[in-house]
Amino acid sequence: MLLSAALGEVPKIEGTIKISGKIAYISQNAWIQTGTVQDNILFGSSMVRERYNNTLARCSLVKDLEMLPYGDCTQIGERGVNLSGGQKQRVQLARALYQNADIYLLDDPFSAVDAHTATSIFNEYVMSALSDKTVLLVTHQVDLLPAFDSILLMSDGEVIQCAPYQDLLADCEEFKNLVTAHKDTTGASDLNNNIPPQRSKEVSIKETDGIHGSGYTESMKPSPADQLIKKEEREKGDSGVKPYMLYLCQNKGFLYFSFCVIFHIIFVAGQISQNSWMAANVQNPHVSMLKLISVYIIIGVCTMLFMLSRSLVVVVLGIQTSRSLFSQLLNSLFRAPMSFFDSTPVGRVLSRVSSDLNIIDLDLPFAFVFSLGDTLNAYSNLGVLAVATWEVLFVSVPMIVLAIRLQRYYLASAKELMRINGTTKSALVNHLGESISGAITIRAFGEEDRFFAKNLDLVDKNACPYFCNFAATEWLIQRLEIMSASVLSFSAFVMALLPQGTFSPGFVGMVLSYGLSLNVSFVCSIQNQCNLANQIISVERVNQYMDIQSEATKVIEENRPLQDWPQDGYVELRDLKIRYRKDTPLVLHGITCKFQAGDKIGIVGRTGSGKTTLIGTLFRLIEPDEGKIIIDSMDIGTIGLHDLRSRLGIIPQDPTLFHGTVRYNLDPLGQFSDQQIWEVLGKCQLLEAVREKGHGLDSLVVEGGSNWSMGQRQLFCLGRALLRRCRILVLDEATASIDNATDVVLQKTIRTEFKYCTVITVAHRIPTVMDCDMILALRDGRVAEYDKPVKLMETEGSLFRELVKEYRSHTSNTNI
Repeated sequence: MLLSAALGEVPKIEGTIKISGKIAYISQNAWIQTGTVQDNILFGSSMVRERYNNTLARCSLVKDLEMLPYGDCTQIGERGVNLSGGQKQRVQLARALYQNADIYLLDDPFSAVDAHTATSIFNEYVMSALSDKTVLLVTHQVDLLPAFDSILLMSDGEVIQCAPYQDLLADCEEFKNLVTAHKDTTGASDLNNNIPPQRSKEVSIKETDGIHGSGYTESMKPSPADQLIKKEEREKGDSGVKPYMLYLCQNKGFLYFSFCVIFHIIFVAGQISQNSWMAANVQNPHVSMLKLISVYIIIGVCTMLFMLSRSLVVVVLGIQTSRSLFSQLLNSLFRAPMSFFDSTPVGRVLSRVSSDLNIIDLDLPFAFVFSLGDTLNAYSNLGVLAVATWEVLFVSVPMIVLAIRLQRYYLASAKELMRINGTTKSALVNHLGESISGAITIRAFGEEDRFFAKNLDLVDKNACPYFCNFAATEWLIQRLEIMSASVLSFSAFVMALLPQGTFSPGFVGMVLSYGLSLNVSFVCSIQNQCNLANQIISVERVNQYMDIQSEATKVIEENRPLQDWPQDGYVELRDLKIRYRKDTPLVLHGITCKFQAGDKIGIVGRTGSGKTTLIGTLFRLIEPDEGKIIIDSMDIGTIGLHDLRSRLGIIPQDPTLFHGTVRYNLDPLGQFSDQQIWEVLGKCQLLEAVREKGHGLDSLVVEGGSNWSMGQRQLFCLGRALLRRCRILVLDEATASIDNATDVVLQKTIRTEFKYCTVITVAHRIPTVMDCDMILALRDGRVAEYDKPVKLMETEGSLFRELVKEYRSHTSNTNI
């Protein structure tokens, strides 16, 4: 909140904020744009190679970029999906450092990286690169505080004290308790305080040349096929009747459409009969005026009833077809694998579920009926003219042929323009979504004008095909009106040449009336057919996401596990090999190990070693390329995803809360009583926080849970796990972004409530896994070692021992 106030992001009630100089801001949750690593670091600034290379070295990004297929020119996807949490945070740090600002606001940027990387970045970044800058760091890592000139101790939104580290330690009891609690958590009292701080190795400019675009030849630059985010697919050319058939095949669509055709034909026939009756009998002395008007009204009422029936059927047609398409689209998206969302910008999905579905819901059914109605009206008007003056066919038939040719000529361009309009709308929506999520960062760096200009450019690109299509439509209408006027003029000319008395004046009036109607109905017929052809493209676009290759089956009836599976919690990994996509390198290379039932397993490794990927494989978010995972003698690849995921619990690194209530976020399916939920809240230390909201379990949770602190959001996830009581619980760096007090609560609750469960913990904080039964250490996607922590600590050259040493060095040295 303090940083938000400094950035002007929260309303100021009293006081003043004075800032002199350029600001750079690093958020707690990394904000990464769709694009390359280089684009995210430069952030609109021009490239200065020496400064850029120095920035990469200071942020410990050199080795990471060397592992990417195209260095810093690699597409990292929306939200940086193919980067680890630590890598995304370091890209943020590099973006801020490259701006060469005067004031740096850092919101807990070291929580997502391992101790070695954190020490290296703190030395090279904060203590060296920012040595002459003003730095305001928000952190729960007490071990970093001695390096700062002044410390603001805050509690309940107030600054309790502001003083140097030693002064606070001597005079402030609350700060002393905080430091003591941190030492108890990290085990710092047992550390060897003589371990010198590890300075990162200087990286030369020559070493960094191989990680950016200049280090690649033109032929090695990423091709479109190699990019994670590929160009949006769209149909080309004439798609024929396929989209029409797809639309009408939904929920008895053909039946409803057939009724529309029948009702409209009856309506048109009734109109002709009504007008013919009036024209034939208006001067008939044998038909009284009462009879003339009565029959006319009766026919008119009957035709209107059929018109009303047609309209009702159209409404039913629209509701049924759009409901069917929407449910299929939604089911397809919900069943899509994670790789689809990694490579598909959210704007493409949003444009289909918003604008395209809106067209299908509101416009398409009426486009069908208007096209049908005006076409029948036009040909019925032409038929009346032909009956009266058959010579008009000499003009009308060529005109119809010419109109059809014009229509096809127009549609060839109009369809492509509408398809382009759909793809440009996706880019616009995606950019808007990214801008909203990163609004604080954008404003902090003063990049509003650049993003506004980019948005206007995307709006122009989106509007351009629409206006071109509008102009083409006007071009078509003008020519159609000329042709229909020619038919009417020719009919009137022929009737003027006929001998007097050939037709009664009433019939001549009716014919000319139909001739005038032909002008309107003919133009409207072609125009509505073109509108229908343009709007049916929305069905094409929705259909593209209705056929997404889905995840594995939710439930396999013939191979369902028992209700109490897993009973023990035994997990075995057999030669597990993982790659994110086809034709990409392996991320995990033959992982083989066993997690005994009830054991507490710690998974450690440096940033990017494959820890989170391994956890994702356990939930089958990523399917193994080779190998298998066995849980209680059952291969998880042979059971349904619902049966698997519903039996496992997880507390993720980035807790997700949904808009709704406290009750909904803890128990979305309504499986537990209020008493059970209150008991869980008490165990999670959330009882008082929920009561203070004033509405108990109905207290509001806004989207993303932004009205709750990061620690509270993490405890909500713990509450979900406690309610479900899963035999296997996974913690994916769950304590990375929370304070020590919340960490203590979380760890204590897990030890107590999941005492007899298998708990798999991925952690950067080494003390979190020190009391585990077994430690799995990963290096570059391979098992470096797997043994008891005590035994690994006694082994020379052990990766775990090295990580512990680095963490102790990081936490025990005050002159980092």
